Amino acid sequence: MSMESVATKGSMSASEVRQLIRQGSLGVPTTGFAEGFMQANLVILPERHAADFRLFCDRNPKSCPLLGIGKPGDPGLPDLGSIDIRTDVARYRVYRSGAHTETVENLSDIWRNDLVTFALGCSFSFESAILRAGIDIRHISANRNVPMYATNLPTSPAGPFAGLTVVSMRAFRPADAIQAIVLSERYPLAHGAPVHIGDPAGIGIKDINKPDFGDPPVIEPGDILGFWACGVTPQLALQQAKLDLAITHEPGFMLVTDLPADLPGTPSKKP
Repeated sequence: MSMESVATKGSMSASEVRQLIRQGSLGVPTTGFAEGFMQANLVILPERHAADFRLFCDRNPKSCPLLGIGKPGDPGLPDLGSIDIRTDVARYRVYRSGAHTETVENLSDIWRNDLVTFALGCSFSFESAILRAGIDIRHISANRNVPMYATNLPTSPAGPFAGLTVVSMRAFRPADAIQAIVLSERYPLAHGAPVHIGDPAGIGIKDINKPDFGDPPVIEPGDILGFWACGVTPQLALQQAKLDLAITHEPGFMLVTDLPADLPGTPSKKP
């Protein structure tokens, strides 16, 4: 199913999106799907590293807002919906000893009984509020994945986890930019307000037209650029940590949960 053929993607429920993904029928980025439901970044790693990664999230809440943590070996996340984390994300990145070795469509052959799942908030979740305000989100209108960039902003380390912050970028007309920023600030579990506004060079981005993840941006003359902390940040930390096995989502291919996007706060469960 192409993004162009999904005319009603925003009106789909979270469970409908997950079912299509589970069936292998929805292999596209989830931006714009299931409007009003919280989407989540994904980190899966061995139980022996879970406490350190939990601390990394606590120390970097803008990049890693915790929505939920699974039990060791359990592919379910019952607080977030009827989820099988092995099948309900369209594409997964697999890291071995810090290297991205493969991208797979399900984890059935990789899953282990010591793996712990972390679900982290995603900026796709505040996009619904911006769209409801009548503000254009360019990558959605262009049927593109959001552009994401590695920056020179350091994270606060925890155990083996450290690295630089990744941001997602959205470009707005000046008349819309302030409203978009104010709206996003109301969603702390979806990264909240931007970490930077304006010149991309100020956070170490050399070429705005060449994102490190996602698709090239759509920028119009006079636009104001906003940069939000991004849940791809842990992928850089996982590369540095060099765990024997770690799994994330492919950037832009999120877990769509049953949590309402307007949720003011969700307690995270410890592993």
